[in-house]
Amino acid sequence: MIKSLRGMNDILSEDYERFTYFINLATQVAQNYGFHFIETPLLEETALFKRSVGESSDIVGKEMYQFTDKGENDVCLRPEGTAGVVRAFIQQKLDRAGGTHRFFYHGAMFRYERPQKGRLRQFHQFGVESFGVDSVYEDATMIMMVADILKRCGIGYRLQINSLGDQNCMPQYRDSLVSFIESVEEEICEDCKRRKSTNPIRVLDCKNTHCQLLYTKAPKLINSLCEGCESDFTKLKQILDDNGVAYEIDTNLVRGLDYYSKTAFEFVSDNIGSQSAIAGGGRYDRLVEFLDGRATPAVGFAMGIERLMELIVMPESKREGYYIGAMDAETVDLVVQLTQSKRSEVKVTCEYKAKNLKNHLKAADKVNAKYCCVIGENEHKDGTIWVKDLEAKSESVIPLRNF
Repeated sequence: MIKSLRGMNDILSEDYERFTYFINLATQVAQNYGFHFIETPLLEETALFKRSVGESSDIVGKEMYQFTDKGENDVCLRPEGTAGVVRAFIQQKLDRAGGTHRFFYHGAMFRYERPQKGRLRQFHQFGVESFGVDSVYEDATMIMMVADILKRCGIGYRLQINSLGDQNCMPQYRDSLVSFIESVEEEICEDCKRRKSTNPIRVLDCKNTHCQLLYTKAPKLINSLCEGCESDFTKLKQILDDNGVAYEIDTNLVRGLDYYSKTAFEFVSDNIGSQSAIAGGGRYDRLVEFLDGRATPAVGFAMGIERLMELIVMPESKREGYYIGAMDAETVDLVVQLTQSKRSEVKVTCEYKAKNLKNHLKAADKVNAKYCCVIGENEHKDGTIWVKDLEAKSESVIPLRNF
């Protein structure tokens, strides 16, 4: 028997209801904030992610589904959403058009990593990207949008924020961090030794317990911010305070991708085990330029949908639509005609197989229909249909012309 690949799951029935409920809810929130939908390809040139995500990241170094296609192109399945949106932004010359451009997206991403609860090889993200706004108010808006989505899903969270500095203060901090790493180099893991030369700030994101303990003594970037970055971070905290968004400062929060600067944030849950991050993002003002576009300020976030699935509080389901069935074979054709006449107006489930009334009622209940509508020999002869309102528990026989 052929099975799905490891870490690539089917989405069926109740999971699908939760999945679509979240997508619809998050879409509504993003549209309320003035964002517009964008769809980018699942397959992109590998160079896009090497140049944006960064070769020092685990995603590029270990996890991409990368191959050479029949046209000898080096391609990969997208491991994250931001790079593709930036590529589209540049390709459509929006970087040269000026103004503000705000997008949201949702879809499948792919990373070859060890599958575990809430972390799959094919997973889904909902993300938002904003271009052209060089203001910390936009950073705060991103954070408040995530908070709104989680609140409407009934999901509790803790918000962690940090500042990663910019090209004015990062180089000096990087030098002091490298000096610290070298002082403990014999004790750190191999990944951290590799990152020291490629992107040293990423060592702060190491999941090795011993490394984490060592880095509690590392210099903190937040203590080395230039005047502009410090002013922005102070303003960010004030905006969140003014709008009732609670947060904590995590000086080791660096995000997992190379393109972030200034604001970085993560929303974490204590209800999903060790993989506690359920959303995260930040500012990436230099990424458009890195990908050969005109320098454009940008900020965004992404949410891992599979990590949210079991946390979502679903609204109480309501009965809706019709179930229409036949009680004998001679009325099946009429039942199909009635079903087609109703489907332009409302959800209808049609049962082609003749059953007795008890089994039709069971089937209608199973699909959560509001009305169970049945035609038997007597109804067929009289030109009527038997209808039961499964909410009100009332029943009636009405002429087909009125149905």
